[in-house]
Amino acid sequence: MSKQDFETLQEPILALRPEEVKIPNMPVHASVQEAEDLFEWVQEDQEKLEPAGLDWQLVTDLPIRAGALRYSEAIWNRDSLTQEEAQKEWKVKSPEAFDLRDVLVHDFTHAFRRRSDLTNKVRAIREGGTNSDMLQDLNNLYQLGMDNKPLLDAIGFDWAKLEQARTWSDELASILAKANGERFDMEDTKVIRDKAYTYLKEAVDEIRLHGKYVFWRDDNRRQGYISKYHNR
Repeated sequence: MSKQDFETLQEPILALRPEEVKIPNMPVHASVQEAEDLFEWVQEDQEKLEPAGLDWQLVTDLPIRAGALRYSEAIWNRDSLTQEEAQKEWKVKSPEAFDLRDVLVHDFTHAFRRRSDLTNKVRAIREGGTNSDMLQDLNNLYQLGMDNKPLLDAIGFDWAKLEQARTWSDELASILAKANGERFDMEDTKVIRDKAYTYLKEAVDEIRLHGKYVFWRDDNRRQGYISKYHNR
């Protein structure tokens, strides 16, 4: 999950000096999506990019850096809300999240019906109906689903639902905390968000630089190393 991604990279993110930090020049959700798209695009080019000087660890770390930024953005958005606004937003969004949890439990129960070890895990997730239970359930269901992809593919599972669970687990946890009156230093969370953005941007820029260099005469491959947001 995104929180775990942030915790994994917290030390190098926070170690960035103020003069190194970049302010996002595009919506953060677009930055995250472009990084995830780049990660998929670059996979078939490893044999050409590494000899040109690209440190492949940057590619390996890309989804984690993107997850860290996603989490940092969610925390900052949480802190930007007043408690009353957060309570209203929770009332609007939480019913859909509870429904998504129930839908995933239904899907997983069917997909794992021949695996008692997995159905026991789903049964345990189904117990408990508090707000915090639901958010933890979405997190647990995401992990369980990612660990058992073949069984879910066998029932034609819609993977967009699992991605939604991952997103809501982070975003709604932030909103719930604010709605419950937890207080945070907004300036600190914005600085952390900007540092997480910078840390992701460093990797994305380096990968794109090498991609444009290697594929300077191959427009089909080169296009995957250009920001769609800025190209518009």
